[in-house]
Amino acid sequence: MQVLKRFLFTAKSTDFRNTCEVSVTFTDNEKIQKINNEFRGIDKPTDVLSFPLTDYESNDVPFVDELDGSLGDIVISLERAKEQAEEFGHSFDREIAFLTVHSMLHLLGYDHVNNEEEELDMRRRQSDVLTNMGLDIK
Repeated sequence: MQVLKRFLFTAKSTDFRNTCEVSVTFTDNEKIQKINNEFRGIDKPTDVLSFPLTDYESNDVPFVDELDGSLGDIVISLERAKEQAEEFGHSFDREIAFLTVHSMLHLLGYDHVNNEEEELDMRRRQSDVLTNMGLDIK
């Protein structure tokens, strides 16, 4: 239930208010590695994969009000999340919250791979949402 609340909280933080559907799969490192290799050509496990159903052309996302229905799919490795929580010295809950926020922002069209400006915007948005959830990094 917490994951659902975090998806909704993230969507509202971007002024997204439409009805939507998001498919979420929780898995382990072995399975996410297979998916990562199949879809990204990277043969190693990762923490989260996001598969938006809309092809976004920019990080501006001026048409967020036009999105309706299924936003896409998210795959989270619970095994990797546990490892990262230990590595970063915070709770498993906080790590899952971060991955949830991060992946939901991707489904809403935000990205961090094309340039430094996008990366800074994505980090700011993630931080703002986590802070408003009471899960900021101290």
